[in-house]
Amino acid sequence: MRELVIGLDLGTTSVKAVAFARNGKVIYEAEQLINTFYPEASYVEQDPEEVEMKSRLVLQKVLAQTTNERVLAIGISCAMHSLICVNKKGEPLSPMLIWSDGRSSDLVKNLSEDEKQHIYSRTGTPIHPMAPIWKLKWMMDNQYSPYTEACFYLSMKDYLLYQWTGELVTDYSMASASGLMNIHGLHWDKDALEVAGVKEEQLPRIVPPTYILDTIKDSVQQQLKWPNETKLVIGAADGQLANLGNGAIEAGEVAVTVGTSGAIRQMIEGQHVNENGETFSYAFTDQSSIIGGPTNNGGIALQWLKDVMEFQGSHEEFLAGADRIKLGSEGLLFIPYINGERAPVWNQQARGNFFGLSITHQREHLVRSVLEGIVFNLYKIGKSLEDIAGKPKTISVNGGLSKSPLWVQIMADVFGQEIQLAETHHAAAWGAAWTALVAIQEEPSFTAIKQHIPIEKWIQPNKENHQQYMTIFNKYDQLAKEISKYF
Repeated sequence: MRELVIGLDLGTTSVKAVAFARNGKVIYEAEQLINTFYPEASYVEQDPEEVEMKSRLVLQKVLAQTTNERVLAIGISCAMHSLICVNKKGEPLSPMLIWSDGRSSDLVKNLSEDEKQHIYSRTGTPIHPMAPIWKLKWMMDNQYSPYTEACFYLSMKDYLLYQWTGELVTDYSMASASGLMNIHGLHWDKDALEVAGVKEEQLPRIVPPTYILDTIKDSVQQQLKWPNETKLVIGAADGQLANLGNGAIEAGEVAVTVGTSGAIRQMIEGQHVNENGETFSYAFTDQSSIIGGPTNNGGIALQWLKDVMEFQGSHEEFLAGADRIKLGSEGLLFIPYINGERAPVWNQQARGNFFGLSITHQREHLVRSVLEGIVFNLYKIGKSLEDIAGKPKTISVNGGLSKSPLWVQIMADVFGQEIQLAETHHAAAWGAAWTALVAIQEEPSFTAIKQHIPIEKWIQPNKENHQQYMTIFNKYDQLAKEISKYF
C-alpha cells in the first residue's frame, strides 16, 4: 500500500491540500480561493469561517482520493500575521485581519525610535502594521468592540485548530510573527503583551512545529472521513516551511518565494536580530530561526500593470516580447512600492515609481522594467541578510513568478548565482508534510528532506549580464533612497 503525507496550506489568496509521496512527488491536490474584503481604506479582511470551511473542502477532496492508500499524517502551513478576536467557544467576533491590513499605520508611524527598537530587539518582528501586536494596540486605542469582548486572540491556524480539536495551541513561528513572543526565550513577552493590552491566558500555548494534536472532533472526522491512524501535526508558518520544502535549511542556503507578494529567507542557528531593523527573525524550532525580508510587491506589481494597460490576454501573452528588450529596459527603472512596502523600507506609505520614461518605450519595456524592479528589491533585501549570515551558497526559487523563464533568468543574472527550481511549486505544503513525517518519527530529521526534493532544473547566470546589472542596481538603489525621503 502506497504511503502518502498531506500538507494543508492556508495562504492569503487560497487554501490548498496537497498529498505527496514520500519522495516529494505531488499525487493529489485541491485548491479553493479565498475572498478578501476592503471595507475602508487600509482595512483588509477575510472571513475566518470561510477559510475554515474551504480548508475542510480541500482536505475532504484529497482524502477522498486516498481510499486505497495510507495517509500517514497531515501537517499545516499558514500565512503569517493574521488576527481574529474570538469568544470562549471559539466563535469569531471579528473578521480576520490579514497581513496587509494597514489600519494601524498612523499608530506605527508615530512610535518613537526607542519604542520601536525595544520591541524589535525582544521579538525579532519588524515594526510594521502587518504585525498583530500593532493591530491589537489599534483595537485597544480605538475600543474596537470585538477586542473588548474577546476571550482569545488567534491567528488563522490557531482558530482552525481550535475548531477541529478544541486545543488552544500555536507553534513557535506563528507566535514569533505576531510580535508578541520573546524570540530569545520562546515565550510570550511581557512588554509586548502590555503594549497590546492582552494577557498571556488570552493567547494559545506555544509548542514546537512537531506537536501532534491527538484528538480530532467527531464532527470533523465524520465530514472529512478522516482515517483513524492519520495524525494531525501543527506545522509552522509558510515562510519557514517554504524554506524547508525547498531544502534551504542550512547555513548559506537561501530561498526566494514570489507569488502575489514575496520574500527572501535563510535559516540560521539560534536567534539573531538585525541592528537596523531591516529584516525579520522568526523562530522555527527551539534551536533555529529564519531571517529574511518580505516584500508586498511581487506578482501583484505585474498584475497591476496588466490591469492598468487593460491587457485582455493571458499572463504569458503579456510577458511575450519582454525577453527581446535589452537588460535595463533601455534606461527605464521601476521602484516596485505600489502596495506600500515591508522590507527593506518598512513603510506602508511607500509608493512606486517609473523613472526614465521616454517616448520610445513600449509595453514590453514596462513589463521588463517591472520584472527587473521586483528582482532589484529582492536583491536589496538579500544584501541585508548577508550582513548577518554572509553570502549565499545556494539560491532556490518558487512561487508563481518562478514559472516565468525570463524572470528566473533575471534573478540569476542580478544575483550572479545559479538558481535552483523545484519540480513543484508547493514548497510550503511539502515543508508542512515533511514536518509531519518528522513529528511521527517516519523521518529522522528536517535536513533529511534534501534527498526528497525533485529538482526541475538549474538556471545559470550570465556573468556579463551580472556586471551590467550591478551598475544598474546601484542607480536603482540611489533612486529608491532618494524617493523614500518623500514618503
